[in-house]
Amino acid sequence: MSKLPPHDQELCTDVRSSTASIEDMNRQCFCVSVDLDAVHVELQKILQPYGQVTDLRQSHPHLFASLPVYVSRGHLERIREVVVAIEEVVKSPAYQSAVMAWAPQIARFDPGSPGGLLGIDFHLSPEGPKLIEINTNPGGALLNTLLSQAQKVCAPDRMVPPTDPVQAEQQIFATLLAEWESQRGHLPLASVAIVDETPRQQYLHPEFLLYCELLRKHGVRADIRAPEDVVIAGGRVFFAGESVDMVYNRMTDFALQQPMNAALREAYLERQIVLSPHPRAHALYADKRNLSLIGDRSFLQSLGISQTAVNALSTAVPTTTLLTPENHEAMWVERRKLFFKPAAGFGSKASYRGDKLTRRIWSEILRGTYVAQQIVPPSERSVAGQDEPLKIDIRTFAYGGDILLYAARIYRGQTTNFRTFGGGFAPVLTDASTH
Repeated sequence: MSKLPPHDQELCTDVRSSTASIEDMNRQCFCVSVDLDAVHVELQKILQPYGQVTDLRQSHPHLFASLPVYVSRGHLERIREVVVAIEEVVKSPAYQSAVMAWAPQIARFDPGSPGGLLGIDFHLSPEGPKLIEINTNPGGALLNTLLSQAQKVCAPDRMVPPTDPVQAEQQIFATLLAEWESQRGHLPLASVAIVDETPRQQYLHPEFLLYCELLRKHGVRADIRAPEDVVIAGGRVFFAGESVDMVYNRMTDFALQQPMNAALREAYLERQIVLSPHPRAHALYADKRNLSLIGDRSFLQSLGISQTAVNALSTAVPTTTLLTPENHEAMWVERRKLFFKPAAGFGSKASYRGDKLTRRIWSEILRGTYVAQQIVPPSERSVAGQDEPLKIDIRTFAYGGDILLYAARIYRGQTTNFRTFGGGFAPVLTDASTH
């Protein structure tokens, strides 16, 4: 490790003596690092047998950040309360009835399982964590278990990972198995297809390979497939001539509306395949319109849920409003305070900060189905060699109200991306003391 500048040496002394704040550490501490060479070597060792021969340091140079992000125990506890509260709300019949009013018809079909791992994204504000969105097919879970294992902690008596990455990997498999058993009982799970459009071209294709490795370690046959390769015969689903029990769904056609997904849609509705995540899960958790209800204190009070859940969500969810013909003029006037997101959006696609909007983009927004969310500026992380700090968001991977793993994304620009020098996925560290 290169010699630290004097101010960093002083801060590192403060870290060990517990005098530096979390904000100070994100702003100034560069001495706690991630061994990126170890991450890439381990990844290549796992991925090469599956045909991934390109060095990820060249093909994905900004996938991983070299520094961790520090998050206080207090923030993590608030996040945990929100995650638990989301599950309480989603189980409410009145909430389900409300969101089904705008959900696609296929969401009314209940296959019997919660719908798989969630990615719950937060910005850390001075008032506490703010829930930005919920995702039902979140990327990065297995990549971040590897990343967290390569974390070097210079002050383990002060800063620690909030979750065990080795245990998280096993919990991710347990989540897939729980989805299977919820729909099929105790029948053995023999085969899983990881399905996405043009899967080899997806940026997170390396993670699909990690899922293959994880499933095969547990005796489950696993392959990566495209949806148009589905064949239904004799009440069974086949990909490339091999029968498949379960589809791990990484597609962004959440309601299976595209023609290429017609066969998979039929198999799902006929219960010929276990699909996770499924359309109902997206409708219950991830439709952006839901945030207008999840953050509304009076609506939450009407559900009869616990006051703890009401307080957690009404405090954490930024004001979110459905864009309608009746309010779009008012929304335009207030646009500089707002972030506009498509109801079924993903990966920040077609999402716009109001202060960056042009009239042309605004006219496109008005033709779609959008929500306007109060802007919550993200917290920041300084990176050595960067003149300005980078932005942070926190992704919580959870299932059934239990948090499996925390990860951060470091980026520059309007939304998260993997094109920022010094940015990418980053491990989270927190106070070693629980007090």
